Amino acid sequence: MEQVRRLVAGQFPQWAGLAVRPVDNGGWDNFTFHLGSDMSVRLPSASEYALAVDKEHRWLPELAPQLPLPVPVPLAKGEPGEGYPFSWSVYPWLDGEPATFERVLDPGGFALELADFLVALQRVDPAGGPRPGLHNWFRGGTLRTYEGLAEQALAALGGRVDTELARQVWKAALDARWDGVERWFHGDIAPGNLLLADGALTAVIDFGTCGVGDPACDLAIAWTLLTRDGREAFRERLSVDDATWARGRGWALWKTLTICASDQPPADAMRVLGEVLSQTDGPSRPD
Repeated sequence: MEQVRRLVAGQFPQWAGLAVRPVDNGGWDNFTFHLGSDMSVRLPSASEYALAVDKEHRWLPELAPQLPLPVPVPLAKGEPGEGYPFSWSVYPWLDGEPATFERVLDPGGFALELADFLVALQRVDPAGGPRPGLHNWFRGGTLRTYEGLAEQALAALGGRVDTELARQVWKAALDARWDGVERWFHGDIAPGNLLLADGALTAVIDFGTCGVGDPACDLAIAWTLLTRDGREAFRERLSVDDATWARGRGWALWKTLTICASDQPPADAMRVLGEVLSQTDGPSRPD
């Protein structure tokens, strides 16, 4: 924290007197700190994550006015210093708690609000937007980028999951063709990046993986958070065709397989994988 205080004081003296304290569960890509009561400081945790800083400062001010929910718009860009090697950012603090099944009070309404957000995002003019690359781990590109990792995870999970079914779902996703029309996508529509207030969706955060390309990556949330009815409403509101839906399921499968095969997967990771592989339209709501 002392390093963060020195960075802020040295580059933004107007905020030098504000308290700095770590954010609980601040994420993996960035070290995140509260700055005073209504701002945050985000410092990329590695060089590859630092690639997103300039992108966020360039594009979030343009995206925000065109979206129906609040998103974080940078207040200031910091430079390397005090032993810290990357550019960093100061953002306004957006209140809310990360979405979970239990916290979402109206699953159907939540699904429609999220779909409306993605509809608005996809309607933003993609001209000049950042295409898939290392800056966003190739979100918006082909799933074949992750073919090797998916196979490694399947090998590690042999005997614990239906690997035959998983490979069928994966192959269907790889074979599903994209129409080639570039659209904006967030790239990491996940529970931790969807904030709730009183059980309702109130903000979408962390645009480090955003870009323009195939927006199917943003559909993975349908298999990892939405209820069956919510998933159906989500798909209908987005007017998603079969091929895009299959690719979205593939994104959900790759990510969930990787998590399940990790050394310390979250307690509900296998349940989520079961939902991704389910032949039903969506996950049931936990009791």
